[in-house]
Amino acid sequence: MRTLESSYILSIYNQVKETSISGRWITLNHLKRVFSKYDSNEVIAYNEIGKSEENRPIHQFSFGNGKRKILIWTQMHGNESTGTKAVFDLLNYMTIAKDEFSTSIFNNCTIKIIPIVNPDGAEYYTRVNANSIDLNRDAVDRSAKESQLLRAQLDEFQPDFCFNLHDQRTIFGVEGTLNPATLSFLAPSEEITRKLTEGRKRTMNVIVAMNKLMQTIIPNHIGRYTDEFYPTATGDNFQKLGYPTVLIESGHYPEDYEREESRFFTFSALIQGIAHIASAENFDEFEEYFTIPDNSKNFRDLLHKYSNRQNEAFQYEEILENNKINFIPKKVTDDISALFFHKEIVFED
Repeated sequence: MRTLESSYILSIYNQVKETSISGRWITLNHLKRVFSKYDSNEVIAYNEIGKSEENRPIHQFSFGNGKRKILIWTQMHGNESTGTKAVFDLLNYMTIAKDEFSTSIFNNCTIKIIPIVNPDGAEYYTRVNANSIDLNRDAVDRSAKESQLLRAQLDEFQPDFCFNLHDQRTIFGVEGTLNPATLSFLAPSEEITRKLTEGRKRTMNVIVAMNKLMQTIIPNHIGRYTDEFYPTATGDNFQKLGYPTVLIESGHYPEDYEREESRFFTFSALIQGIAHIASAENFDEFEEYFTIPDNSKNFRDLLHKYSNRQNEAFQYEEILENNKINFIPKKVTDDISALFFHKEIVFED
């Protein structure tokens, strides 16, 4: 199987992008029209698998007949919607495209996708669920219904690989460059020493494949998220249980606060990762993972530059008001001398 190429991804995307959803605020209500497309779909099946704390339905989509099993979920944090948009683009791709990649994926993989694990948080555009629980820090206690549901799906399905899709803040840049971290990847640690276990190596192997493609599409915009061990985090615990878990953090691209460009990049990385899993003979090579630059917290959103007084920096706070996400600038009080900015405005005093 040949490697995916950037020109092909670009050519196919206009055909498969799910145009009924866009922007940052994505809820179950926004997805009603999308769901209806799959009521009688011959390729994609979906069903309700549980309820949220406020009794909103949680759904699972599935396709494929292969032996390699992949579990994907999005919006553990309700205000991180880029992955949700990307997985519906992926579902369209699997339905519409009749190419060697989709055929290989369908024949060699069985894939389950849970979009919007946290529908209550999505409704209110919050990181936490209706009981103020961060689902991504609830993997041990599993005090939330949503955490229990995700773990039950993991235990029942026993996937060979997982993809955990998140959004990262606009503060992250790619170390050694002047670029924001538009995508960041992580092979989560299993314990505090960050030992290179076999599961982590397999995860890194998939990330290496994704990074190779993405460097041809957005070179030097790819970072490596910190692998500090979080004892209660979902990815860390799933990895510890023996399920290689790829973390994708969708970030900022210039002039893309709606994350529509990032959506395309996330879709591209996801397709590449799944196609690699479908076709790889082994998952032994992982060393190139460590050539991906680290994330740096070296960006802020806005700089006001003055000729005769001290410059001012601002970071946007995202507020849901009147069914719209507003970006409210909040002044940065830290030292800004070593920071980069997504936008600069020059004021002539």
